[in-house]
Amino acid sequence: MAIEQELTVAVMGATGTGKSTFVNLASGSNFQVGEGLKSCTPVVQISEPFVLSGRRMRLIDTPGFDDTTKSDSEVLRMIADFLADSYRQNKKLSGIIYMHRISDTRMTGVSKRNFGMFRSLCGEKTLRNVLLVTNMWGEVQQSVGEARERELATDDILFKPVLDKGAHMVRNMHTVQSAHEILQRFVDNPPEALAIQKEIVDEGRAVNNTTAGVDLRKDMDLEIEEAKRKQEEELRRVREAMEAEARAQEKRRVEEMERARREMEEKMRRAQEAHAREMARQAEERQRQEKARIELERVRQQQLEAQRRVEEEQKRLRVEMERKAQQEAAERARLLEQIRRQQRRARHSGGGDCIIC
Repeated sequence: MAIEQELTVAVMGATGTGKSTFVNLASGSNFQVGEGLKSCTPVVQISEPFVLSGRRMRLIDTPGFDDTTKSDSEVLRMIADFLADSYRQNKKLSGIIYMHRISDTRMTGVSKRNFGMFRSLCGEKTLRNVLLVTNMWGEVQQSVGEARERELATDDILFKPVLDKGAHMVRNMHTVQSAHEILQRFVDNPPEALAIQKEIVDEGRAVNNTTAGVDLRKDMDLEIEEAKRKQEEELRRVREAMEAEARAQEKRRVEEMERARREMEEKMRRAQEAHAREMARQAEERQRQEKARIELERVRQQQLEAQRRVEEEQKRLRVEMERKAQQEAAERARLLEQIRRQQRRARHSGGGDCIIC
């Protein structure tokens, strides 16, 4: 059987979607396959040629735009340079595969950005040569995978716009037969140039000025703005948390000071009450022992009563307490002087024992 012109099919998609595994399975190549989170396709790789339905075919394995070792700009330039060099050599793609994990519970922002970049690379006119290949069906229940497949096909922000313009969606069941059945769809396709190839080679645009480059720059600007917004939000939360903690500390400090003040006042009150009781006891004792001091005891009780009133007013007005204390001192002095005068009069008038009534 005669071998016709070699066909070239590019395999694209996010990191970890099984691009290299698919290429190895279909072509017999031995590209490194990632087992963890790190990307294992650092450059654009071309498989060994193989024959499918009498046609010689090569597969192009590309890094994802969420590569763990390169920026999206570096990945775009790498893919764009490769495609532009191929186009300059009059090599066009007979088909483009976009790999998507059906095991993904949702299409994340990174996945949407990958697919958007894929659309920008291809352009609208070449979508009829695109196959959207869902992968990793063995990791989900059949019903779950079918539900996700329907959502991808019918959601306007997912695959529906591309399918409406001629692309098709197929399943990869991780076998050589499944891979070859997928590639069989490209055998009779007329090779076409991608949008980015025409923009770079025919229109002389720099990679950054291609549709894909502009879209990537917009996405990066949006990501930067979102990162700034999240950073500002985090700073705001940290600042609010610090302010709240400062308020809480101040509240605890005030409460502690208030508690200490109340404890001190309570100790003072108890001490004053104890002092008052002791003074009363001493006064009663002096009254029993010395009837002659009845008048002095009366004065003392007046002093204690005055002191009690001062103590009650102490919490309300310290200045008033000091004023009354001065009055009490003056009153005591006056009473003592009065007693002395009475005693002197008594001694002068009686000349003997005197009982003051």
